[in-house]
Amino acid sequence: MHTLEPYYNWQHIYVSEHDSRSPFFGKEYSEFAFSQTIYNYYIHPQWDDFGSRTLYCKVLLSDYEEGYAVIELLGEWNDAVENDIMIFKRAVLEHFQNESIRKFILIAENVLNFHSDGTDYYEELSAELQEINGWAVCLNMPQQSEIEFKQAGNHHFMELFNIPEWRSYRPFHLLNKVESLLGARLLR
Repeated sequence: MHTLEPYYNWQHIYVSEHDSRSPFFGKEYSEFAFSQTIYNYYIHPQWDDFGSRTLYCKVLLSDYEEGYAVIELLGEWNDAVENDIMIFKRAVLEHFQNESIRKFILIAENVLNFHSDGTDYYEELSAELQEINGWAVCLNMPQQSEIEFKQAGNHHFMELFNIPEWRSYRPFHLLNKVESLLGARLLR
């Protein structure tokens, strides 16, 4: 797990620790000291801790003018034991909502497991975002995690899409792609 780095090819556009409006502003990273773990497995030091013991994130981009953020996730999304959606919502998503972000693209390809504990926080997040013409989507969730996510009914509040080539997009083009997929779903 220590070799899984957050996506870094947008760093010429945005760096969360340099953004005074980011919850991770001012954070300093080491490339050599591996201190964070998920179940005794060290993870790359570039991942950000937001309070969960099993799930980490990296804000890849926040565009305050366009009102969207792209956030990559790593680990086990465990709502049953850790209540990760509540912690993530309160510590990261609400912070950005207070800074005018209303659209969230969550890159979930490194969410190795998902454990559900109901839909309450997903419903709450969806309702809050709908009030401000916003949304949250997950991209590229692994099949085993996606199955449990759907079995819990969370996909009714947070759309799941597969865009395996997302790294080839510029951030704004990724936003446009996601919005076109959302629009196509609404037309069905």
